[in-house]
Amino acid sequence: MNQAKKRARLNRLRSKYGDEGIVQNILARRFWAGQTAEQLTDSLGPPAATDRKFLKTKNRDIWKYHRKGTNRYALRITVEDGFVTAWDKKSH
Repeated sequence: MNQAKKRARLNRLRSKYGDEGIVQNILARRFWAGQTAEQLTDSLGPPAATDRKFLKTKNRDIWKYHRKGTNRYALRITVEDGFVTAWDKKSH
């Protein structure tokens, strides 16, 4: 990514979130409990696949990243009602 694109992305994230800590975490491609689904997409990009479950009191999505084989992924992030609640990261 060239400098102009990096600067444009930084400015877009700063105006979007207004919190330098969140912006720096997104730029470092981090994810955390309580992160919004939108922040997760800005951080890691769209998932390679998702599984959705509708529970009685909430909606649960499993966002899958880094495909390793048929339905095997190195990273699975649980998003409940739009917020990251858990993740499972496999070693490579």
